[in-house]
Amino acid sequence: MQNQLDLNSLQLVQRLQQAGSFTAAAEQLGCSKTTLSLQLKALEQQLGTALFRRTTRQLSLTSAGEHLLQSCMPLLEQLQQALQSVQSGDKVLQGKLVVSAPEDYTNRKLAPAAVAFRRQHPALEFEFRSSDQVKDAVKENIDLSIRIGWLRDSSQTARKLADFEQWLLAAPAYLQQAGIPTAPSQLRQHEFIAFTALRQPLTWQLQQNTQQVEVQLTAAYKSSSTQTTTALMLAGAGIGVLPDYSAKDLVQQGALVKVLPDWSLSSGGIYAVYPPGRFRPARVTAFVDFLQQYQQVI
Repeated sequence: MQNQLDLNSLQLVQRLQQAGSFTAAAEQLGCSKTTLSLQLKALEQQLGTALFRRTTRQLSLTSAGEHLLQSCMPLLEQLQQALQSVQSGDKVLQGKLVVSAPEDYTNRKLAPAAVAFRRQHPALEFEFRSSDQVKDAVKENIDLSIRIGWLRDSSQTARKLADFEQWLLAAPAYLQQAGIPTAPSQLRQHEFIAFTALRQPLTWQLQQNTQQVEVQLTAAYKSSSTQTTTALMLAGAGIGVLPDYSAKDLVQQGALVKVLPDWSLSSGGIYAVYPPGRFRPARVTAFVDFLQQYQQVI
C-alpha cells in the first residue's frame, strides 16, 4: 500500500459489522452516513478488495472483511491497551478538549462543569462547539459530543450521564389571553411552538397514570434553537416544550407556567458520545467521569 493505513479504519469495519447498516452505525458513532461510507471506500481502495457486501437494507462482511477482523483486531486491542497504560501513568491532564453540545445545555450545565473541572486541572484548554445541530465528530475533530434526547446506546461509544423530563410550558400572559387547557385534546386549539431539532416536533404523547394520549399539533412558530423557543414562549407566542434543566429556573421565577401539570411527556437521556475508535485520551475519560458526578449533584 502506498499510503499508511489509518488504524481507526479497522474499528470502523468492526462497528459496521456489529451495527449491520450505515444508518445504525452512524447513529451509534455520532457522525454522518456519508462520512462512514467515504472512510470505508478509502480503506477498501487501499486494501484493493471489498470488505462488505452492500444491499439496500444491510451490510455483511466478505471473506476478506472477516479475515481482516479476525487477524487484526486482537493485535490492535493489545496496542491500544499498551498506549493507555503508558498514558495512565501521567496524572497531569493537559491539552485541548473540544466538546460539542446543544447551546442551552452548554450554557446551563456544561460551562459551569468545565470551569469546576479546569480548576482541578489548570493545564487543560476547553473549546466549545455549541449548537442545537448535530455535528460530525470525525470531520470537525471533536473529542466529545453531548447528545440530548434518545440515543441508540452503545457501551463502547456512548455513556449515559443523566435523565431529564420534558415540560409543556407557556407564559402566564398567553394563558390568561388564550385560556388554560385542561385536557390534552385542547392543545390543538392553542398556538404551538415547534422545536424542529426533534424527530417529531408536532407529535406528542402524554401520559397520566395508565392513560396515554397522542396529540398531533400544528405549529404557529418553528425554531431550531432552544434559546429561540424559550424567547418565543416568554414573549407570549404560545405553548412549547423545554427540558426541565432549561425551564426549572423560569418556572420558579414565574416567567413560565407548566401546562397540563398532571400529565407527563416522555423523558429523555443526556449522553456523552465518543468519536469512533476505542482509544480515548485520559482528559476525555476524566471529564466524562466528572460530568456525570456533576449532573447528579446540581
